[in-house]
Amino acid sequence: MRRLLWLGIGLAVGALVVRAVTKKAQAFTPQGIAASARDSAVGLAASVRGFVDDVRDGMAEREAEIHAAFADGLTLDEDLYPEGRHDR
Repeated sequence: MRRLLWLGIGLAVGALVVRAVTKKAQAFTPQGIAASARDSAVGLAASVRGFVDDVRDGMAEREAEIHAAFADGLTLDEDLYPEGRHDR
């Protein structure tokens, strides 16, 4: 009975090892390399898209601040030059 248990464990471990080696080997085929490059490009595009969205949100927020300042009749010199006016 113990031999059957160890045979079953050996078969299970062997199957897992073969499966892992097959996955690693697939990663080095032309199709695997292409899939990896595609996934990297998709990730990069998503990162750039997120950055652009963050910049747009910041621009919209700053534009709202500028409109509010002009509506209140304030100047933005204090924001741009907190130590005093710098005319060049």
